[in-house]
Amino acid sequence: MATFRLWAPLATDTVTVHLGPVTVPMERHNRGWWTAEVSDAGQGTRYAFSVDEGPARPDPRSRWQPDGVHAPSAVYEHSLFAWTDDAWRGVGLAGAVAYEVHVGTFTASGTFDAAIERLDHLVSLGVTLVELMPVAAFDGVHGWGYDGVALFAPHEPYGGPDGLKRLVDACHARGLGVCLDVVYNHLGPSGNYLAEFGPYFTDKHSTPWGSAVNLDDAGSDEVRRFVIDNALGWYRDFHVDALRVDAVHALHDERAVHILEVLSEEIDATAAALGRPLWLIAESDRNDPRTVTPREAGGYGVHGQWDDDVHHALHALVTGERDGYYCDFGSLACLAKVLSSAFFHDGTWSAYRDRTHGRPVDRERTAGWRFVASVQNHDQIGNRAAGDRLSVDELAIGAALILTSPYTPMLFMGEEWGAATPWQFFTDFPDPELAASVRTGRRREFEPYGWKPSEVPDPGDPATFERSKLDWSEPARAPHDALLRWYRDLIQLRRTEPDLADPRLDRVDVSYDEAAGWLVVARGRFRVVLNVAEDAQDVPLTGSVVLAWRPDDTKAGNGVVSVPGRSVAVVR
Repeated sequence: MATFRLWAPLATDTVTVHLGPVTVPMERHNRGWWTAEVSDAGQGTRYAFSVDEGPARPDPRSRWQPDGVHAPSAVYEHSLFAWTDDAWRGVGLAGAVAYEVHVGTFTASGTFDAAIERLDHLVSLGVTLVELMPVAAFDGVHGWGYDGVALFAPHEPYGGPDGLKRLVDACHARGLGVCLDVVYNHLGPSGNYLAEFGPYFTDKHSTPWGSAVNLDDAGSDEVRRFVIDNALGWYRDFHVDALRVDAVHALHDERAVHILEVLSEEIDATAAALGRPLWLIAESDRNDPRTVTPREAGGYGVHGQWDDDVHHALHALVTGERDGYYCDFGSLACLAKVLSSAFFHDGTWSAYRDRTHGRPVDRERTAGWRFVASVQNHDQIGNRAAGDRLSVDELAIGAALILTSPYTPMLFMGEEWGAATPWQFFTDFPDPELAASVRTGRRREFEPYGWKPSEVPDPGDPATFERSKLDWSEPARAPHDALLRWYRDLIQLRRTEPDLADPRLDRVDVSYDEAAGWLVVARGRFRVVLNVAEDAQDVPLTGSVVLAWRPDDTKAGNGVVSVPGRSVAVVR
């Protein structure tokens, strides 16, 4: 016997569940809920819901969409999967090294099972937490994942729910935690039928994607429950260890208790029940440390958040780019501030925004591990017109600073060997009008920066997707092999030397000479020495060189460390 449940407060007369040629009427309950009990509806049984004799639609809480997001849902029984991770006790966020993966382009096959074949590479690299970009089902075969519409159902072309479980199980067998990227601020433009069932969206707030997800308007109690149940299901049913919540600044919620605070509370309670730590990480554009301030201290209680300011400061410095939001960054003074205070904009003027922005982090009370810092990530590569990555030398500099920082470092797949493959914006919408609209919008976005339409890759062209796949033959070839060794050595040094993983922001001291072009980060008994000038120079510092990007040209003695131009070294 299977019980089908649906929240459909907009129904005025009838709600039915369709199981092939059989139609079963559903019974109305309080607050817009409907139920029906059906015998012989086991694993794989296709079903769909119809409101007031309208079109049959997939279940808003579907666990499995084997035939695509427009087709009927399928019954999925979590209890049938044979887990082998009973001994798994979780992974800490403090001390973690994260690695961001897009399943579809991580391997040639682009599936959960294919990703398993590359996990040993991550183990040897020193990664402890694999962060998967969104896997909720979306229209088409390939895409970034931020256009998901069946939020409870892992994307079938990746391997569906069983495939995701196999990947998580394999990660845990290797000592790797799993963080899943989830999107609650909007749904994709194709296959989103939620509004036909209830007030999932509201015009009370506007977003870049249209009407906002209804978190604070009439009917929002059940919408909030939808979000919370989705989050808890990934932890409970798929055994993930962390969630990264996309763009929380677009979660418009004016209720007394913000949805992030509710999520934090419920996740902490679930962690206690499961007996392992569970983490909640936010992507936020607000530069507000209250996001990661514990609930007891008046914050939202989110455990960590992405720190874009660290990325922007590094990127602008090593590339010289000043377009867009990079206009606020690029100096050694800026880099020095973010390496010790998390945010550059902490109540300071932002020329990009034409206003002041942010709030200071309490360096004595806020641990650095709460901030996830990266040299590159999917946004900062894929949202470039051509999806181009940093050079090997630029990555070497960035890696030295990130992997010896007080923050939680995160790598983007292929970064560790300086992948020459781009990572571009790609979609696969079957609707030709939608595909054309996305293509036109993408090209218009870059016109102000001098890009000709023909120079911006067509997101819907299959070649754009194929170009973005990693080339796993690269790590064995020069110069990629040298960078891979550099990353491994830095991560190993971080793991064996407590000073380099110390999360206390008030223990970080940074000195620099803007005119000369050098910067020194003090981390306990270690010093990370950066020379951004073109020529070699002597930096006043005593000690011996532990690691250097150009070891043959890096010397220490007579009270100075000689560092070649555009290079970096770790000194003790």
